[in-house]
Amino acid sequence: MSGLLGVRQLLLWGIACLWLPSLARGALVVSGDHAAVQGTRGADRSLQKRSTNDGTVEVYSVTVDCTVASRFAHTVMTSKALNKASSSQEIFFEVELPKTAFITNFSMEIDGQEYVGEVKEKEKAKKQYEKAVSSGQTAGLVKVSGRKMEKFSVSVNIAAESNVTFILTYEELLQRKLGQYEILTRVKPKQPVQEFQIVTNIYEPQGISYVDAQATFLSNELLPLVEKTVTDKKAHISFSPTMDQQRKCPGCDETLIDGDFIIKYDVNRAKSLGDIQIVNGYFVHFFAPPDLPRVPKNVVFVIDRSTSMRGTKIQQTREAMLAIIKDLDEDDYFALIQFDSIIDPWKESLTKATKENVAEAMAHIGKLSARGATNINDAVLRGVNMLVKDRQENKLPEGSIDMIILLTDGMPNTGESNVPRIQENVRSAIGGNMSLFCLGFGNDVDYSFLDVMSKQNKGLARRIYEASDATLQLQGFYEEVSSPLLLDVDLRYPDNAVDFVTTNHFSQLFNGTEIVVAGRLMDNDLDNFLVEVFAQGFEEDFQVQGQASAVEWDVIYPEEEYVFGDFTERLWAYLTIQQLLEKSKIGTPDEKANATAKALDMSLQYSFVTPLTSMVVTKPDTEDGTDSPLIADKLTEDQRLQADRVAHRFVSPPLYSYAARPTYFVDGDPHFMIELPDRDDALCFNINDKPGTIFNLVKDPTSGILVNGQIIGDKKIPLDGKINTYFWRFGITHQKLGVRLEVSTQDILVFQDGKRVKLLWSDTASLKGANVDLLVTKDRSLTITLRDSVKFVILLHKVWKKHPYHRDYLGFYTVDSHLLSPSVHGLLGQFYSGIEYEVTDLRTGDVPEKPDATMYVKGQQLNVTRGWQRDFRRDVKNGENVPCWFIHSNGTGLIDGDVSDYIVSGLFKRV
Repeated sequence: MSGLLGVRQLLLWGIACLWLPSLARGALVVSGDHAAVQGTRGADRSLQKRSTNDGTVEVYSVTVDCTVASRFAHTVMTSKALNKASSSQEIFFEVELPKTAFITNFSMEIDGQEYVGEVKEKEKAKKQYEKAVSSGQTAGLVKVSGRKMEKFSVSVNIAAESNVTFILTYEELLQRKLGQYEILTRVKPKQPVQEFQIVTNIYEPQGISYVDAQATFLSNELLPLVEKTVTDKKAHISFSPTMDQQRKCPGCDETLIDGDFIIKYDVNRAKSLGDIQIVNGYFVHFFAPPDLPRVPKNVVFVIDRSTSMRGTKIQQTREAMLAIIKDLDEDDYFALIQFDSIIDPWKESLTKATKENVAEAMAHIGKLSARGATNINDAVLRGVNMLVKDRQENKLPEGSIDMIILLTDGMPNTGESNVPRIQENVRSAIGGNMSLFCLGFGNDVDYSFLDVMSKQNKGLARRIYEASDATLQLQGFYEEVSSPLLLDVDLRYPDNAVDFVTTNHFSQLFNGTEIVVAGRLMDNDLDNFLVEVFAQGFEEDFQVQGQASAVEWDVIYPEEEYVFGDFTERLWAYLTIQQLLEKSKIGTPDEKANATAKALDMSLQYSFVTPLTSMVVTKPDTEDGTDSPLIADKLTEDQRLQADRVAHRFVSPPLYSYAARPTYFVDGDPHFMIELPDRDDALCFNINDKPGTIFNLVKDPTSGILVNGQIIGDKKIPLDGKINTYFWRFGITHQKLGVRLEVSTQDILVFQDGKRVKLLWSDTASLKGANVDLLVTKDRSLTITLRDSVKFVILLHKVWKKHPYHRDYLGFYTVDSHLLSPSVHGLLGQFYSGIEYEVTDLRTGDVPEKPDATMYVKGQQLNVTRGWQRDFRRDVKNGENVPCWFIHSNGTGLIDGDVSDYIVSGLFKRV
């Protein structure tokens, strides 16, 4: 029996990929002959093992070349492929780039013929786009890819035995956050590539203080391949593994390289004036003076507790606020306002952040619960009035900064609900005297409403993604704005020396950030180029001045043939366009139109793909001899939000689909988890016992299903003396079907009707029988489907063979148990029929980020702790954090009886 199951072959690289579509949409492998497994009879005769064949497109070169000159990054990605087939093939090129970057060029070279993209006004490009769509073509090239990235993709028909080269160029100004700059490259090769190279050169005349290069996929073998050379003003980082070094195992076609390659660095900051560079008629001024004392802040937290916040969002908000309040400096003043249709302040004025007041506030936050509608207008105005009143009554320190942080997940739907009127009410009430920061939680928020309102009031907006790390996102944002250093920063340059200066007045400078100003010189006479900076510090005014001088790049870097010589002009253009785009959202209609027109002109002049322009790529179509245009756009944050809404509602199913039913699993050391999606909640507990112990996980006397698991310990006791145990072997039987499986970290044994089939984790294989279906995904997972009863997934966690302590281990997941009988039991099975519980009295625990609470379950009152465990189904390597209520002492009070009641004497023995 043979046939093509087929399929698309993905030939992925670095942040880019090439792929070849075939007959069926959605599959990701090419399958060849299906060889029957020997030694099977009767019902087992249909058991078959599948194998895969190599594709006919060879990606033989992938390079990512990034040059950073004074924070301005210029990145070129190049990929080369050969169609080795005897007929033409359609090849897709995909690349992920930071959402803050502007594409500046794209070209394809096919057998010596070059096709170059052209930046046009979006409205003009739209006509070509609509023509392509009406002819049945997919014309859009740019899609959302996660929180930080955008995916650019294009396809082209390549003739037999022909070569194609794809080149994409983009630029961005690196932003300093939390004291460092970050260059992120997403690498997902999916297969070894003959020439694979990431090279980054950083040029900083100001001097480099440190450089760090990391990757989420770096093993002990790959780590030495990251070469880093750092001198005073230059850093060179490269990563270029050979094909064999890229392989997961000798001779196989899977690669170790899969994740993010991240470079972080900062520069020296010896002068309080900052660093001023003048190159080729343009200047750029970087201002982040060292060693400034923080300015105390007065912050009002305005927290949405409406019905839409129920479940995980309100829990994550509680957890984040507990950590944020605990982190307040004792010189700070703060207030808490919870709101739904009712505005509910904790106290009527701001409170000094003493230890006693912080503890009282944390207890108050612990009672936060969701209910009611959403009255944003009155909630924010209450916060404004509180700050104004306390200022008038001299309750707040002189020289401190006033700010409001609003967290909401939806639209205003009670009280004043007209968005423009809310914005005007808030702007009028604030009157330029405080900053408003808006956090939009989830996919249903009106982000543009929050974005405009924050920018009108000296603040900024940030999306908080609805995910397991939302707590960390909230804390991360607060950390960025929690330490103001200067207020009302004014950077001045001689009027007769410069023009077209970017924004040079800033409401505040926060610790770990940087102010950047750029402009054009009116002449090259620098004798009178005096720079002055005025600002308000905590205890005194900040004032500094100095003379700027031109930077001689050929002197600083005499051996570099610098190919990015106009970087100051392009940095100025990039910054100007970004600021014009921001101005186009606020102000009068005339001001908006003027800012939009200027941003469009500059985008076209400097060939930047911005929200106002598009890159038109005319690709050859070798089948009918005609050219067909494709359009690359720049996504706005509203477009990204809309895409996330669509993706949230229509999620592509993973290898095994996440249904809206509970999931029960054990993974790690060993961590048991009961996920309850109908409650947006989860319960978790650990089981600790000596290595070699066998536990019963599932037993159903009605169907005859039994699942037992044996734990194993570390190779030796670690230095901290803690012995970790994991499941390494499972025994699964179905008496009525006559099926028995023994699954270990080494292999998978299937027994039926006296016959034995052995599968290896090192193969991708499928076994189909009348009573059982097995699917092995190489070195990753085993999916077990037992006829008319249950579906399990076992994950393989591979550990570095030379690890001094740890071993390979397994995770066990029940993904469908609805056909089992009500009498099912076991450490996991007892929860298959559901569990009722109630959690109350949230309070501060031993760790502030992990509050305690009281749980009522099975007639008992338990002390539980809010924590996280990892679900590895989507990401076997890193897992996904899932918030859960942790039940202490081996799950005592949650599980029936004692943990010793579940110990059995053999892998297939019953209790």
